[in-house]
Amino acid sequence: MYPQPHTPIMPEKDLVFAVLADQKRVAKEYATAVTESNCEMVRQTFATLLQDTLQLQEQTYNLMKQQGWYNIPSKALRQDIDKRLQNYAQTQQQTQQLLQQQGGTLPVYQPMMGQMYQPSIHQPLA
Repeated sequence: MYPQPHTPIMPEKDLVFAVLADQKRVAKEYATAVTESNCEMVRQTFATLLQDTLQLQEQTYNLMKQQGWYNIPSKALRQDIDKRLQNYAQTQQQTQQLLQQQGGTLPVYQPMMGQMYQPSIHQPLA
């Protein structure tokens, strides 16, 4: 028995989720292709495909958001962000101590609470 015409095989919401997942996967593949292409013409082709895919992904996301199908995560609380930065700083300090014992180096990052991330330069350990 064949499905009747215009009978959806899967709910529209599930189909759009699948499309969004494919768009994300394809964007990753195109980004990899752009960064690994050694021919400028091929690189530009993949860059154009990547931009087109990102635009389609944005349109798909906006459609899902309008339909109430995509829950937007709540904003992170400042205290949660500060706690994670503090945990990261502690882990980095422990790693630096371990590397000091071994004579290695580690990129130094000093979290500035309440400010945007700014990468720092590599500095040798004392």
